[in-house]
Amino acid sequence: MGFIKNKLKKLLIEKKQTQLEDKNKKNSNSILEKNIVQDLQKNLQTLKSVYANCTDVNFRLFSIGGKIKALLIYIEGLSNIEEIDKSVLYPLMHEKNDIKESPHFQTFIEQKLPVSSIKEVQTIAEVVEQISSGNPVILIHGQSSGISVGLAKWEKRAMEEPTAESVVRGPRDGFTETLMTNTSLLRRKIKSTDLKMISLTVGRHSKTKIMIAYMEGICDQTLVEEVTNRIERIDIDAILESGYIEDFIEDNPYSPFPQVLNTERPDVAVASLLEGRVVILIDGTPFATIVPITLYSLLQSAEDYYQRFLIGTLIRWLRYGFFLIALLLPSIYVAILTFHQEMIPSALLLSIAKSREELPFPALVEAIMMEITFEALREAGIRLPKQVGAAVSIVGALVIGQAAVGAGLVSAPMVMVVALTGIASFSIPRYSAAIAIRMLRFPIMLLAGTLGLLGIMLGLIAIIAHLCSLRSFGVPYLTPLGPIKFRDIKDVLLRAPWWKLNTRPHLTGNYNKYRQSSNQKPGPEKGRD
Repeated sequence: MGFIKNKLKKLLIEKKQTQLEDKNKKNSNSILEKNIVQDLQKNLQTLKSVYANCTDVNFRLFSIGGKIKALLIYIEGLSNIEEIDKSVLYPLMHEKNDIKESPHFQTFIEQKLPVSSIKEVQTIAEVVEQISSGNPVILIHGQSSGISVGLAKWEKRAMEEPTAESVVRGPRDGFTETLMTNTSLLRRKIKSTDLKMISLTVGRHSKTKIMIAYMEGICDQTLVEEVTNRIERIDIDAILESGYIEDFIEDNPYSPFPQVLNTERPDVAVASLLEGRVVILIDGTPFATIVPITLYSLLQSAEDYYQRFLIGTLIRWLRYGFFLIALLLPSIYVAILTFHQEMIPSALLLSIAKSREELPFPALVEAIMMEITFEALREAGIRLPKQVGAAVSIVGALVIGQAAVGAGLVSAPMVMVVALTGIASFSIPRYSAAIAIRMLRFPIMLLAGTLGLLGIMLGLIAIIAHLCSLRSFGVPYLTPLGPIKFRDIKDVLLRAPWWKLNTRPHLTGNYNKYRQSSNQKPGPEKGRD
C-alpha cells in the first residue's frame, strides 16, 4: 500500500513539474511572438525581460543625427565591436542632414550604413535570432520594424588537414566548426549554380543552423525531400555535433553498422555530391554527413582516386582482406585450437602446443582477455593527451604483451594474432566502420569457442543476412553487389581508370547517368591530327 502511495505522489510531482515547464514555455513563446512596436521604450523593456540576467548582451541607446532616438543591441564576443563603432554608430550619430521621421526613414538609414548585409526584422523572435547569430540589431523610435546588420565575428579555428583522414597525395584543407566556412569550401570546388543549399534550424535552445547541400539535376529530388523531412521532424533541446542528427535520421538505429558517412574532407564531400548524394553541414562541427551510403563507401579512401588505378585497385583489395582479418582472425584461431587441430600442420601444432602447455586458460578466455586489454590500451591512447597518448599505447602494448607471455598467462602466438588483428582494424579508413568490426569480433569469438568453424559460419550468415536487409535512405547497403549492378562494379571490386568511370552510381529514383564523355582512353594516336 505504501509503495502505491509513493508512486502516486511521484506521478503528481512529475505532472506539476511538467505543467510548470509548459507554462513557462508558453509565456516565453508569447513574448517572442510579439511584434516590434513604434515605442522604443517598450521594445527596450521587452528585450530586457527576454535577456534578463544576460550581462553579455549590450543595449546601446543613441540618437540619429542628435534628433531621433535609437537602440543598438548586440552580444559581446559574437559581434565585431570595431565595425559597429565605425560602420553603424559613427555614421548615424554624425549624420548632418536634416532628418525627420517618415515611413521611408528606415530605408534612408539603411542607405547610410556602409555594410553589405542588412536585413529587416519584424518580431521579437527575429531580433533574438539575429542577435544570437552575432548580427547587431538597430531599433528606431517611431518605426515598427528593426534593422539587422551583418557584423558577426567570433573566434574560429584555422583550416587544417584532417588528422583522421590524412592522405599522401591530395588536398590538405579540411572543414572547420564554422558553417559558412564549410559552405565556401564546397563552393570553391564546385563553381556551378547547380549546387543548391537548403538552410534549416534545429534545436529549441541551440538554434543550430544546418545546411543540406545537393547537386540539382544529379541528385534525385525525392532523396532531398526525404532528408529534409527527417531533419525537420527532429525536436530536441540542442544539436551540438553531427552525431545528434545521425541518430535521428538512420534507417535502422539498432544496427552496429553506420548508415551515414562522416568526413572532414571537402574533396570527399564534393565527390559525393557529384555522385548524386546529399551532404549535411552542421554549424559547430567539422564533420559533414553524407547520405545515402553503402558498405563499400566505408572501405574506400579519397586517395584511391588520386593514385594510379592499378595501385588503387591493389590497395583496395588489401583493405578488403584486412577487413575480414579484423573481423575473423581471433575467432578462426580459437576455433582451430579448440575443435579443429587437424587443420594445423604437425610442426606448427607442436610449436603452439609447447607455448600453451603451462597456460591456465583455454584459447577462448585467452583471446577475450587479450582483445579487451588491447581495446583498453587503444582507448587510453585516444583519451590521453597527444604528447603521451602514443607513447602509452606503444609501450603499454609491448610491456603488457611481454609480461603476459613471461607470466604464463597467454601464449606468444595469441599475442601475434591480437597484434595482427589490431593492425588490420587500423587499415579501415572509416572509424565508425572499425568500431562496428570491433564490436562484432567478440560475439563471433564466443561462437567460435563453443561451436568451432560452424559457429563462425553461423555468425557470418547472420551478419550477411543483416547487411542484406539494411538500407541507407532506401539504398540497399550491399549495392552494387546485392542487388547486383554490373555497371557500378568497376568502382567497387576494382578502381577503374578515370576514362572508364563514365557513369555515376545509381542510388535512388531518376539520376543523371553520365558524368563525362566516353572514348577518352589515352594513347599515342589520340594526339594525332
